[in-house]
Amino acid sequence: MISLFAKALFTGETPLIYGDGKQSRDFTYVENVVEANRLALRAKGLRGQAVNVAMGHRVTLNELLAAMAKILGLRAKAEHRPPRAGDVRHSLADIRAARKLLGYRPVVDFETGLRRTMDWYRSLYR
Repeated sequence: MISLFAKALFTGETPLIYGDGKQSRDFTYVENVVEANRLALRAKGLRGQAVNVAMGHRVTLNELLAAMAKILGLRAKAEHRPPRAGDVRHSLADIRAARKLLGYRPVVDFETGLRRTMDWYRSLYR
């Protein structure tokens, strides 16, 4: 969604949301994934354990779009279409295993990561 919203915002298009926009996701910045991998390389006794790497925090699509628009100093209103069959309504990663096994904590919060992401997109669309 971030890439689709960014393209729409930078090109003056209307962002598109399937459903009411209250569906949520656990967005994380790439630096958090890098940190988890760095910690996994140094962790002792790990063998095949799977862990979720994320923020452990939900953001609705409406909140995401509003935050992106705010970073750009815009007001954005999405075009809503009917929900797509099979779409997951809410997604939230359980990061307890990553905390316990790796000592993982997100190093970049949602707002900072989104700001950095929008700066990167800004460089693409200028």
